[in-house]
Amino acid sequence: MRDPYSLLGVKRNAEPDEIKAAWRAKAKTVHPDQNQDDPSATSRFAEIGQAYEVLKDPERRKRYDRAAEMHQTIMQQRNAAREAAERAKAAKANAEKVMEELAKTDAQNAKAQAQARGQSQSQAQSQAHPQNQSGPAGETPEDMIERIFGATAADHAKSHTGGPAPANGDSAETAKADVSGGERPPLPALAIDLIASIVRRFRGTTPAPEKAPDISVEATVTVEDLLKLNAVTLKMADDREVRLVLERGMTEGHVARLKGQGLKLAGMKSGDLLASIKVSRDSRFRVEGFNLHTTLSISLEDAVLGGDASVETPEGNRNISIPAWSGSDQTVRLNGLGLHDDAGGRGDLVVELRVVLWEKPNEKVTDLMRHMRHGLYV
Repeated sequence: MRDPYSLLGVKRNAEPDEIKAAWRAKAKTVHPDQNQDDPSATSRFAEIGQAYEVLKDPERRKRYDRAAEMHQTIMQQRNAAREAAERAKAAKANAEKVMEELAKTDAQNAKAQAQARGQSQSQAQSQAHPQNQSGPAGETPEDMIERIFGATAADHAKSHTGGPAPANGDSAETAKADVSGGERPPLPALAIDLIASIVRRFRGTTPAPEKAPDISVEATVTVEDLLKLNAVTLKMADDREVRLVLERGMTEGHVARLKGQGLKLAGMKSGDLLASIKVSRDSRFRVEGFNLHTTLSISLEDAVLGGDASVETPEGNRNISIPAWSGSDQTVRLNGLGLHDDAGGRGDLVVELRVVLWEKPNEKVTDLMRHMRHGLYV
C-alpha cells in the first residue's frame, strides 16, 4: 500500500477530524458511481479506504509512522553506502591507471639503464649521474598523479613517500635502506601505498547494511493461551499477519524472536520480529513468573478453626485444607498447576487467603470482640 498520508492529501501531523474530512472528500471524488467510465475507480476507492483505516486507528497509525521513519532511515543509509561504493569504484579505476603508468615509467627507466650499462666503463664513470623516474616526456609519477587526481593528491603522494625523486640504485635493498635520506621506495611499494591512500580517501565510512533492523511489538496473550501453548496472530504495521506459537518458558515479559518476520526491504535481508509477551488481565489468576496466583475468601471461623474449601484451578476445582489460625497474609501452594517453565515442568498455583466477615453483623461476635479489646473474657 502507498503512503496513506499522500493518498488522503494530509500532513503527517494532521488531526483525526482533518483526516476524516479528507477521506470523505477523496471518497466522494473517486467513488465508482461517480466515475463509471474509469475502470480503476474501484481499486482507487478501496485504496483510499485502506489508507483511512490505517490513519483513523491511533495504534495502527503509530505503528505505521514508526515503520515509515525506520524505512526512511534505512533508505538514507543505503543511498550513502551506494554513493560510497561508487566513489570507491572510481578511485579503484584511477588507481589502476596510476599503476599502469608507473609500471610503464619503471620499464622505460630499466631500458635506459640497460643501454647506459652497455656503454664503455670509462664513459659510465665519467657520465654517471642519478636518473629521474620519468616518462617519455620527462613526466614523474607525481606529475602523473597531479594530472589525474589534482595537486592535492600529488602533494599527498610526495609527503607519503618522503620527498623528491630518488637516484637510481643498483638494487631494491639500496633504495629501501636510503628512505630516511630522502629517496623514495621502489615503484611497486609506492603504487601499493598510493592506491591504499586513494581508496581510503574516496571510500565512505558507512557500510551497507546487510540486514534490515528488527521490529519490536507487543503480543497480548491470555492465561489460557500460555497454559495450552496456543498460537496467536500479530497484526503488523504493513497489514501483515504473523503467527506466534507459544512455547514452554514463555511468560509475562518474555521476548520471542521470529527470524525474518521484521522489516522487509528490497535488496536486504529481512529483519527479525521481537515479540514481547504481555498477559491480559484475568478475573481468576494473576501471573508472576511461572506461578499463578488466585484469591480465596474464607470466613472468620475457618480462619480461626481451620477447615476445607474449594478453589478454582486451571484444571478444575480442587479441595484444599485451610490451617487453623490462618490470616490474610498466608497462602496455600498447589504444586504443578502453574505455567509451563523452560525446564519441562510447571510453576505452582498460589492461593492467597482473604478473611471476610459476614454480610450482616453478628451480636455474639461483636460482644466477644468488645470484651477482647477491653481485656474482659466471658
